Amino acid sequence: MERESRLAGTVRPGGRTAKVRAAVLQATQDELVERGFDGLGMDQVAARAGVGKTTVYRRWGTAARLVTDLMTELAEQSAPPPDTGGIDDALRANALSVLGAVNDPRLGATFQAVIAAATCNEEAATALRAFYTRRIAEWAEVVDAAVGRGELPEGTDGPELIRAVSAPLYYRLVVTREPVDEVVAERAAARALAAARAGAFIGAPGG
Repeated sequence: MERESRLAGTVRPGGRTAKVRAAVLQATQDELVERGFDGLGMDQVAARAGVGKTTVYRRWGTAARLVTDLMTELAEQSAPPPDTGGIDDALRANALSVLGAVNDPRLGATFQAVIAAATCNEEAATALRAFYTRRIAEWAEVVDAAVGRGELPEGTDGPELIRAVSAPLYYRLVVTREPVDEVVAERAAARALAAARAGAFIGAPGG
């Protein structure tokens, strides 16, 4: 998952509607960072965004739907995987991009808040799943290209390989609460690549 862009300072063209959405999503992210999902209130978001409460309630309805729209926006802002020319560099870039995202004070706090919310709120879980499904699919194209070049065995499951790169990073971030640094990220990429070259990711998940 490529380093995800901060929402701050981005306003899509399209007039007042687009500006209102950008302001509300910016405020949503600010509130998530400061208060977490449990402290995310529609009224506070509206006040912070300088938008009428009725507009926020009418367009989004619930705090969970604000988070869903925020995750959609973050996914749309994310840069595509780089054309590195080789699967070694591509997986390393993937690991380092995840590292950059989770260690970013603002973006990392956003993800941690949504991950925490996803454990008990189905709408938050759906938003998080949609975000990562999209990013994994984009990076899986890099794996498919590597298979086409003969760098990886035929039948290598791209999404599963991409998940394997970032899984150790998120385990440390969310479960054990350990620091995640560049050494950890590069080792995760190298180990996933070694497993892929040995055929560990051939076939469908669970097959």
